[in-house]
Amino acid sequence: MTTDSEHPPPGGRTPSPTGSQPAPTTHGKGHGTPPTSGVAATGDSTPTGYGAVFAVREFRPIFAAHVLSVLGSVFAEVSLAVLVFRQTGSAVLTALIFALGFLPYALSGILLSGISDRYPTRRVLVACDLLCAAFVAVMAVPATPLALLFVLRVSVSMITPLFTGTRAASLADILQGDVFVLGRSLVRIVGQSSQIIGYGIGGLVLVWLSPRAALLVTIGTFLSSALLLRFGTRDRPARVTGTGAMMRDSIGSAGRLFRNARIRSLMLMWWVPPMFCVVAEGVAAPYADAAGAGSAGFGILLAAMPAGTVVGEVLAGTLLTPAARERIAIPLAAVSMLPFVCFLVHPSLPLAIVLLLITGITTAYALGIDKWFVHDVPEDMRGRAMSLLGAGIMTLQGVGMTVGGAVAEWVPPYAVIAGAGILGTLSVVPVLRSVRRTQPMGAAASPA
Repeated sequence: MTTDSEHPPPGGRTPSPTGSQPAPTTHGKGHGTPPTSGVAATGDSTPTGYGAVFAVREFRPIFAAHVLSVLGSVFAEVSLAVLVFRQTGSAVLTALIFALGFLPYALSGILLSGISDRYPTRRVLVACDLLCAAFVAVMAVPATPLALLFVLRVSVSMITPLFTGTRAASLADILQGDVFVLGRSLVRIVGQSSQIIGYGIGGLVLVWLSPRAALLVTIGTFLSSALLLRFGTRDRPARVTGTGAMMRDSIGSAGRLFRNARIRSLMLMWWVPPMFCVVAEGVAAPYADAAGAGSAGFGILLAAMPAGTVVGEVLAGTLLTPAARERIAIPLAAVSMLPFVCFLVHPSLPLAIVLLLITGITTAYALGIDKWFVHDVPEDMRGRAMSLLGAGIMTLQGVGMTVGGAVAEWVPPYAVIAGAGILGTLSVVPVLRSVRRTQPMGAAASPA
């Protein structure tokens, strides 16, 4: 994430996470040099607006490919869950097929992230789409045994963090300054919207199609995404050169990133709030059941936070200037989980929905830290950093949901949510202090 532009702060280039060690050899532009595509960085005096993002020709196919990938993933998850349940009648195995979408993230983020920077971006993205399409094609074969379905599900989940990290890094090559921040925001909005409507669409598709036939839709979305990325984006060179072992490079890069206090604090700012916020979604079913709301109440509870997130991002991206979004980032993150504390009074279902909606709105702080992260991570490590960032978010959300669900076996759901709010707030405060303490000289200051 940048400050006011893609240029480093006064005093030279952003330090490498390795400290005094020289950065790897790179191809193409330097860290502070604007690329030939995209748009110039905008100032902080007026809101930019999402229209500026779509004005960048190369972003449009990337956005369309993202929408298709999200739809394909949703269809795959719903279809596989139904397929496994029909074959086994086991709730545990059905839950496991969902959980396998989270579990491989950490492993992939640590072991495979080096691919993002060592190979040309377009080649990595297209290869990821084609591999996913091939794995899903095997899933769709009627003779595929159940055990192989789980292996293929893990394989797709291993590819996903690499794909999302590489795409996130590529946006910084295409979009500049505040336009990059809004582009990342649009990607998140699509992801959150899929939670609101995507599973409903997937369920409707299964009214007319068998689960394996629905997987053919997923294959089509991945292939279409690959075509859009292949013919709609420029072929840029790899960010680094290297001939060493890929996994060793990926693990070493993760260590160098974590040893950099600034990058580590920004990653934790991304990771900690979602880990605690997802607890509410994990116990939404027992909460709705205790309130006598049934499946309808459960669905509304699940949709509340994603809906709030979309509202918050749209409002911040449309109405606030880039400087204002940076100023509110730390305060918003600090109070983001306080609505959960109100669950101590065991609120009614309508009030619980409002509290979750407010929590979602506060996640507009993401637009501020997006800018800081892309600025403070050296360009030659950007793909690895983005892959590791996404892997951490998904992995810790899986941990938070699992722990919250386990605690809810012994503690009322409303108390679990309140506890998550208290522990989450206490955990994020030192992280935010670290973010402020490591802020580069010349960066926009955030209020206390």
